[in-house]
Amino acid sequence: MNRPELQRSTFLDLARPELGEEEIAEVVDTLRSGWLVGGPKVSAFETALEQRLAPARVRCLSSATAGLLLGLRLAGVGPGDEVLVPTLTFAACANVIEQLGATPVFVDSEPGTGLLDLDATEARLGPRTKAILPVHLGGRPVDVDRLGALRDAHGVAVVEDAAHAMGAEWGGRPLGTHGNPTAFSFHATKTMTTVEGGALAIPDPALAERVERLRLQGLSRSAWSRHASAGPADYDLEEPGFKFAMTDVAAAIGIHQLAKLDGFVARREELAQRYDELLEDLPLELEPPAPAGARHARHLYAVRVAPDARADRDEVVAELSDRQIGTSIHFKPIHRFRYYRERYGLGDVDFPVASDFADRTISLPLHPAVHDDDLMDVAAALTAALEG
Repeated sequence: MNRPELQRSTFLDLARPELGEEEIAEVVDTLRSGWLVGGPKVSAFETALEQRLAPARVRCLSSATAGLLLGLRLAGVGPGDEVLVPTLTFAACANVIEQLGATPVFVDSEPGTGLLDLDATEARLGPRTKAILPVHLGGRPVDVDRLGALRDAHGVAVVEDAAHAMGAEWGGRPLGTHGNPTAFSFHATKTMTTVEGGALAIPDPALAERVERLRLQGLSRSAWSRHASAGPADYDLEEPGFKFAMTDVAAAIGIHQLAKLDGFVARREELAQRYDELLEDLPLELEPPAPAGARHARHLYAVRVAPDARADRDEVVAELSDRQIGTSIHFKPIHRFRYYRERYGLGDVDFPVASDFADRTISLPLHPAVHDDDLMDVAAALTAALEG
């Protein structure tokens, strides 16, 4: 199928971090300071995040996965509890539930968006339900107002997975400010990055103090707070915690990435709209527009191959790879992984929407370094694959 006139000379990455001289200089300053672990740069990054996500408090962590686990820990999730979670998401969402001794109860997706089906979620609420773990898939926000109504009516916790959604909004307010613990990711593939890292936005100051301890093995004072103090041995341990702290090296990058975030999201929105224009006549199902008052963070641009297309999804992926264009699949549903499939006796018949979505979806290159010529290459390659 390869057509020489469509062959790129360089590989087009699915995702690529946009790092500038400001980030490099801040990292160098950190390295020269001699203090590399959590300290003044983490404190500065947290302050900037809190200014953006007020009135929530923010604690930086080693990953969004750490944020999800701590968010569920704050909700008291443990053995005998159930947590409702979408099957169409990253495996970490179910893993943290298992690691706390609770049971993940998987829920199907809503058609068109792949987001957690809130009707199905409400139907699956039961006496053992302790929490709901919604995922803002691809940066598109779930209906946070309805989640809040379910939370309040049924007395369950909500812990939001916003790993894809730094910069997204619902009802004109940033995700993380709607009264639920909300985990963000700053992995190298995300809209903004600290290379590895994450954060948890927390609605209650007392809970933020608990997260402060839990991320540092449960200790009441960090190494930085004890450094050069008059009482370096004056600290205690109230409950066992984890090694979930962010480093100052990572935070040094995040300080400047956060300042650029709105520009990153705006550029991604421009690219997504251009994709929509280029692909609208192909046998693809495009994501519908975000609802009024919502802001899509545009972490992903995902399309679904139409059932009547001349090629299936895997053939399209192969064609794009042959033409030096990177793609990915978001996601293999969790119920298809052997551990969860066999442990809970799950199959595609239990999750028809998510299974169909996963079989036909492709994530296309989307990051600020993508140019219009790159989009034209992607569109041409998709045309060749889908229309012969």
